[in-house]
Amino acid sequence: MSKILKCSDVVPGCQTEIRGDSEHDVLRKAAEHAKSAHKLESLSPEVLAQVKNAIHDEAGSESRKTAGGAA
Repeated sequence: MSKILKCSDVVPGCQTEIRGDSEHDVLRKAAEHAKSAHKLESLSPEVLAQVKNAIHDEAGSESRKTAGGAA
């Protein structure tokens, strides 16, 4: 299942969405984005933890929009 990271969940105001086939893929792309867009040479352990917590299954974002559905 595809993974997604909304950069705004970590950096308020950034509208970039990063998608990948795995968490590792999203983390790699997020590090590239952080370097080019936010001028961060590396992700501190604290920022890395925030990024990991913000990554979720892309299909999961759709199911959150439905009200009261049982899993």
